[in-house]
Amino acid sequence: MKSLFLAAALGCCATLAQAEDVTFLNSGAVVPTTLPFSEMVIVGDTLYLSGQIGNLPGTLTLAEGGIAGQSKQVMDNIATSLEAHGYTMANLVKCTVMLADISEWGTFNEIYAGYFESGRFPARAAFGANGLAVGASVEVDCVGAK
Repeated sequence: MKSLFLAAALGCCATLAQAEDVTFLNSGAVVPTTLPFSEMVIVGDTLYLSGQIGNLPGTLTLAEGGIAGQSKQVMDNIATSLEAHGYTMANLVKCTVMLADISEWGTFNEIYAGYFESGRFPARAAFGANGLAVGASVEVDCVGAK
């Protein structure tokens, strides 16, 4: 019984120690800091980027040009967010892509590929979604590593 209590206590302490290693970041360089989420959260050596849409920096206005314009802007926004906190696209290890119209997957891919060194693409998932924030055509969230 004593060892069970000790194991539970140690587990609790480990959880508290891990919670202290969590950093919540908002640069204001991409989305207004008044929104109810963090731009990036760092837990240990892992970076979690909130979903980005193709909004013009500092606003919720979408870039012009449909999927092509918004895809370029969303990738620029991800790069800006990373750079604001001292990271680059090379730190990304996983991305999830949500497209309002999955038939535009090819157009997105053409633009996306240009943001990474050839052969060093993050793992990725993509799916069609209905009703992205502010009527966006694309949203991308990412996980990175230090």
